[in-house]
This record gives sequence, structure tokens and C-alpha cells, in this order.
Amino acid sequence: MALLNNKGTYFFSSESVTEGHPDKMADTISDSILDAIIVNDANCRVACETLITTGLAMVAGEITTNCYVDIPKIIRNTIRKIGYDDPAMGFDWESCAIIVSIDEQSPDISQGVSEGKGLHKEQGAGDQGIMFGYASDETPEYMPLPIILAHKLTKRLTVARREGIIDYIRPDGKSQVTVEYQNGRPFRVETVVIAIQHKADISHEQLKKDIIENVIKEIIPPELIDDNTNYFVNETGAFVLGGPRADCGLTGRKIIVDTYGGVGSHGGGAFSGKDPSKVDRSGSYMARYIAKNIVAAGLANVCEIQIAYAIGVPEPVSILINTNNTGKIPEETISQLVREHFDLQPHAIIEHLDLQRPIFAKTASYGHFGRDDPDFTWERTDKADALKKAAGL
Repeated sequence: MALLNNKGTYFFSSESVTEGHPDKMADTISDSILDAIIVNDANCRVACETLITTGLAMVAGEITTNCYVDIPKIIRNTIRKIGYDDPAMGFDWESCAIIVSIDEQSPDISQGVSEGKGLHKEQGAGDQGIMFGYASDETPEYMPLPIILAHKLTKRLTVARREGIIDYIRPDGKSQVTVEYQNGRPFRVETVVIAIQHKADISHEQLKKDIIENVIKEIIPPELIDDNTNYFVNETGAFVLGGPRADCGLTGRKIIVDTYGGVGSHGGGAFSGKDPSKVDRSGSYMARYIAKNIVAAGLANVCEIQIAYAIGVPEPVSILINTNNTGKIPEETISQLVREHFDLQPHAIIEHLDLQRPIFAKTASYGHFGRDDPDFTWERTDKADALKKAAGL
């Protein structure tokens, strides 16, 4: 998807899913395993994939570590915390089967990402690839409004379930928000879509009323809603069968939900289950950090950055800045400032963002970006003043 237009009237939609959606369950399991390992072995190498379906959770991948973790126990505890604790849902943490198939990281890859062991002295990138970061000034979170609202809705669905505000809904759910833009700025919300799993004895009329009053109107600012705003809630009429019983879940299948909701570009690499030596994850976090600081510094209203790496090579092979014609200084100048103010070698990214910590399970749901959490170091704007000064603004 290209960057949003700066002129005219148009509509843009983004979606989110709850932590009980099977794909997000898979992401959370993979990241929970990573967290359990990294707390004991900061230099671990983890590439962990999860498949979850009717009565089964399977974890496979490559893990090299000097510690032991009880992976089946982690899987079951994660499923329980998400909320699948009742066999009536068709899937629960106690009775599901667990399969684990783990190998070590390839030694050919390992030497390229271990300092002093590959062709280059410094730690190289764990793979070739392209990473994108994005930020805009249309929200306080420096994120596109549709994805921010979609995430807040799915988070509210979870809160409503956990706190008994709507005591008959279940963990699996989705949201989608369509925003009308005028001349590049959000103007109003056109449509809100909610799909939420529920117990069998609830009428559609009751469900829709409760969701609108206790979820949608609690999240969407009233100034963005008008008489023409559409609400679609469980439009098939029922959503009783859900979770892994109804839908197979896989790690890394919600990469647009994880990032910017379809605004801008995506390199294609998933985040969850990957330790920070994988630039799919750490490079994307750094790209977001850079883009956010550029916008916070006032160098542009919108910024997308592409960073590209070659496996085993420390420095990126290319950096591209796109301000969507909103830059206050030339994009070439911003690109030069990025090279001067940000060290993009993998070891430097890991150190600067302090990524060798067990912080990843909570990134798995409700987006990796735009979150107000001190552990999300890539959301800091601590470079903004230096960039602004260097740009002469």
C-alpha cells in the first residue's frame, strides 16, 4: 500500500485482532518462549514458530541456548492466560496436545551473527531483508488513526471480557475501522466492524447493543462519530464457534496488524518468535524509532524509512527516506542526518534499544508500535531535539 494521499477525500481501513484470535495466540506463544529463554540467556538464538488448531499446539524452529525452559508448560500457561480455560470452547489449556520439534540454529548463520566469527569482525545481520518504519503526526501516538482505533477496540473487547463488563463474550475477536480523510487528515469515522466470539444463548440484538455501548462508544471519540457512521457487529448473526477449534493459527500471519494497518510498506518479515539478532524484528523496531523521531523533530509530517541488510554484513546496504512531500528539508538531507545520528549495525540497535530483555510476549497483541509502555524503547523520541538542531529548524 502506498502512503496516504495529501489531497482530496478518501477512506482508509485497518483491522486488529484480539489476543484470543488463533494467529495472535500463536504469536504470543512464540514470544513467551523467547522471553523465557532470553531472561536466562541474553545471547540466545531463537526462531520459534507456533501452529495451533483443534486440540493441538505445535512449536517448531531453531533455538540455540545454554539454558533449559519447559516449552510445553510455557505453551499451556500462555493459553490459560489468554482465556481458553473451558473445554466448552472446543479448545483449552489443560487438554490440548503439545508437540515440540526444535533444532539448533544453523552454524553457517550463527557465525555470521556472532561477533568475530564470520567474514566481518562485527556482528552481522541475521538475514538479508528489507525493513520499513513509519510515523505521521495525525495522532499523538505518531501512528495512522485507523490502526490505533482498531487496536484500542480489540483491547477494549479483552477488558470487557476479563472484567465481566460483557460477561458472555469469549477470547476470539476482530475489529476494523474505516476513517474518512480530507486533504490528508482524519475527518470522521465512516464504519466500525466488530466480530466477537460469544456464548450460545445470547441474541444478536443484545450483543450488538452491548458492544456499541460498552466497546465502540468507549473508544471512538464522539467528535469522530455522526449519524452516518455505520456499526457492523457479528454480521453473520452468530459467532459461537471460534478460537483454534474454528480457525488454525500460525505465527507471523498478522504482520500488517502488527505494524501500521496497511499504511506504507512492509518488508514481509514477521516479528514474533525471533530474538533481536534477527533484523526482521530489531531492524523494524529501529526503523520505527527513526521515523518517529524524524516526525517528532518536525522534519516532516510523515516519514517512511526503508533499511536493507545483507546476511552477515553489519552495515545496512541501503537507507531510503520518503516524507510523502511533507518534508521541511530535502529527503537527502534527512537521510544523511539518519546516518549521522543512528548506528544501524545490529549490535548497536540491540544495545541502544536494550532488546536483550524478556519484553516480547506483550508486543504480540495490539500492535508493536504506538504503545505507551516504557519497555517499548523504540517508541521514545529522545533523538528529536538533536535532529531538529542539526537540521537548523
